[in-house]
Amino acid sequence: MSVDLNKRLSLKTAVLGLAAAMTMGLASYDVMAKDINSRIIRFGYGLADSSPSGHAVRFFAEEVGKLSDGKMKVKTYGNGSLGSDEQMQNALIGGSQELTFVSTAPLAGMVKGFGVFDLPFLFDNEKVADAVLDGPEGKKLLDTLPEQGLIGLLYWENGFRNITNSRRAIAKMEDIKGIKLRVMQNEVALAVFNGLGANAIPMPFTELFTALETKTVDGQENPLSTIKTSKFYEVQPYLTISNHVYTPFVLLASKRWWDDLTADEQGVITQAAKTAQAYQRKISRKADSEALQFIKDQGVEVSRFSPEEKEKIRTTLQPIVAKLRTEIGPDTVDGIMKAAKAAQ
Repeated sequence: MSVDLNKRLSLKTAVLGLAAAMTMGLASYDVMAKDINSRIIRFGYGLADSSPSGHAVRFFAEEVGKLSDGKMKVKTYGNGSLGSDEQMQNALIGGSQELTFVSTAPLAGMVKGFGVFDLPFLFDNEKVADAVLDGPEGKKLLDTLPEQGLIGLLYWENGFRNITNSRRAIAKMEDIKGIKLRVMQNEVALAVFNGLGANAIPMPFTELFTALETKTVDGQENPLSTIKTSKFYEVQPYLTISNHVYTPFVLLASKRWWDDLTADEQGVITQAAKTAQAYQRKISRKADSEALQFIKDQGVEVSRFSPEEKEKIRTTLQPIVAKLRTEIGPDTVDGIMKAAKAAQ
């Protein structure tokens, strides 16, 4: 090999080395340039730690840690240890808690439009629900929250709700009559179940198991995975697969806290929330399927509403739904229904 060739190779190596060093330097600069501060973030929720959403919260916490290079630490508090959904919602507004997820029912108390998700048989399946929630109509509702002191990051899955009770098997609409049924704390859920003849009783989720155990209420309605992880099957011998309502969770941030974050910190939370959304929906749907078999194995008697029975319920509730449409907001109800029809 000639001296000139050796010189050229040495020069090329030096140039490549310099380029690599500059690239590494730029990468390091990018990391260092991110405006991320050390923060402790409290994330409280009402469901059990073992629930799919409990797993998703921990997944979210890990994502935030990764994306912030360990600077932003999410501390999780499940099992309602920070209070009821309403209490945590108010804590976010006051700035004493940073994150939670709640069903849309408590939010309907401050923004009536969220009551649309308690209307019966709104979505045929999860695919339709995802399309509507992640689309323009779902975002319109999230955009109403900042003026209430909250930031709606996105929707997680709560799921299709089903009825359990300790009185009798419910396979027909008439079987619901006289059942003391715990419902979510909003006017829509109350109106729907009272309209079907139940004695609907609003109650925080954190008080529900004790109320079922002592027979303060006869029954409740929740997704199958919640029925399993909350151990309602221990005090509820009857389950009805009704799929009467699909309710999402809303991942909420305190606006006071959010406004104090840098743009990079907000980006970390937003990206982690989106990644966790896909994970939460996946494991939630898998858990729902597994929960049904588990509940059957505990000796719970399972009934189902036939398509004809669902149609009868729709017909019975038509006057109530028409009235609720006016109260919730015709534009919201019509917009969500139109989006659902388009997504079918």
